[in-house]
Amino acid sequence: MTDPQSQSASVAFWVPRRLRMVRTDPPRVSPEHQRAADRIWGEMANANPTGLFDGPAVACTSLDWDEPHHIVLSWASVTYRHYALRRVPGASALPSLFVAVLQPTDDGRLLVGRMSSWTAAPGRWQLPGGSAEPPADHEPLDEAALRRHAARELVEETGIDTAPHDLQLWAVTRGQRGSIGVFFRAPARPASVLAERFTAAVAAETALGREPEFAETALLRSPADLGTLPGPHADYLELVIQRYAHCPDDSPGQ
Repeated sequence: MTDPQSQSASVAFWVPRRLRMVRTDPPRVSPEHQRAADRIWGEMANANPTGLFDGPAVACTSLDWDEPHHIVLSWASVTYRHYALRRVPGASALPSLFVAVLQPTDDGRLLVGRMSSWTAAPGRWQLPGGSAEPPADHEPLDEAALRRHAARELVEETGIDTAPHDLQLWAVTRGQRGSIGVFFRAPARPASVLAERFTAAVAAETALGREPEFAETALLRSPADLGTLPGPHADYLELVIQRYAHCPDDSPGQ
C-alpha cells in the first residue's frame, strides 16, 4: 500500500481518482474469541439499547493500489457484533468501512454535526455519513453504491437532498483503529439553506416521536474552529478540514 498523500499522527489520507471494490470472505474467528465477543456485545447493547443493533455492516479486509490514483478496497460482510472483537484480548477485528460527505457553504465553510446522546458515538462531532452496508442479493457494492449510501445519510441527518451523481469522490482515509472512510464532496449551498433544511429535518423527526441523529450542526472554516466545539470529534475531522481549507476548489476525485 503506497502513495499516501498526507498523514497526521493518527490518520492517513489519500486522494484517489477511482475506487474499486472487491468482495472477500471474513476471516475465521475462534469459538473462544466469538464467545467473548458475544458477551461483550451483550453488555454494550444493554448499556445502549437504542444506539446499538446487530445489523449488517461492511468491513474492510485490505486497501491496495492497482495503478496510480486507483484504490482497491477489499471488503467482507459482517454484523456490528464483529467489532466487539476489538475488546477481546488476543483477538482482532476487521476495520470498519464508512462513508462521509463534505457539505460546503458557498462562503467556504464545512458542515459538521454533533451526534445525539442515544447514538453509538454520543456527543461526537463529525461529517454527515455512516457505516457502509452490504448490498442486497446480486447487487454490487461499488463506488456508485457508496455514493447512494452517502446521499441517503446526508438527507437523513441534515435534510439536505443531493443526487448521488452530484457527489464527487474526494478522499479516502484510514483512522486510529484502521477504519476506512470514503469521502464525497457535495455541491456548495448557502449557509441559510443548510440551516433551513436541518431545522425542517429536526421538526420532521420530532413530529414522529424520534430524536434526530444529529443534535446540532456547526459550520467550520479551519481546524482552529474545532476548538470552539464542545466535546470530542472524529479522528479524521481535523485533517479533512485542513485539506479542504487549503484547497477548497479542488476536486481530487476527478
